[in-house]
Amino acid sequence: MNANIILDYLSGLENHNNREWYHANKEQLKKANQEFEDLIQSLLLEIGRTDSSVLHNAPKDLTFKLVRDTRFSADKTPYNPSFRACISSKGKLPIPVGYYIFIKPNGRSFLGGGLFADMFKDATTMIRDHIVENGEDWRRIITDPTFKKHFTVKGNTLKNVPRGYDKEHPQSEYLKNKSWYLEYTLTDEQITDDRFVHLAAEIFEAMQPFNAFLNRALEKFEMPKHP
Repeated sequence: MNANIILDYLSGLENHNNREWYHANKEQLKKANQEFEDLIQSLLLEIGRTDSSVLHNAPKDLTFKLVRDTRFSADKTPYNPSFRACISSKGKLPIPVGYYIFIKPNGRSFLGGGLFADMFKDATTMIRDHIVENGEDWRRIITDPTFKKHFTVKGNTLKNVPRGYDKEHPQSEYLKNKSWYLEYTLTDEQITDDRFVHLAAEIFEAMQPFNAFLNRALEKFEMPKHP
């Protein structure tokens, strides 16, 4: 994998975020896309050593488009100058939770895990209830030395513990969350390093107990059906 091809293309797109430049550089995009899909394939194989549930995925099914939906946004730039992919047992669906990779030049890349989406009220309730019932398991996961070395739990939160939950619960701080996720920031140098896939797989492996806890909570969750 040549990650410089990815970063160079994204830098160009960010500096010329218009349809003219995008269409004039389709060949460069094709090469960058191929490099990114090769990266995802390598990651699938490495992650699969400790989480075989992801191995059936095809890389192209896990990536997100560069084209932005600007209909309801004040920002009318047509493209999102980043390469993104979500790897889970059910492809790139937000639930069940899995592993997220976000590449954007100049140190804005990261590896992620957990539940980023907070629009699913059922999912939020399921996770809160699971934390209430399994508070000691949650504490053990987030205080593990390997976890603490790499991560802190992030997410959109309420100001107070929601109604119906014990404000005195040992994990009450996390009951305020509407989403629960992890981010491990990356430098451009890490991404272009020959050992990047190994590093990424190592970080993703460190996320697995956290992801597994959330997925146990979300075992009966069903994605909303579109009308």
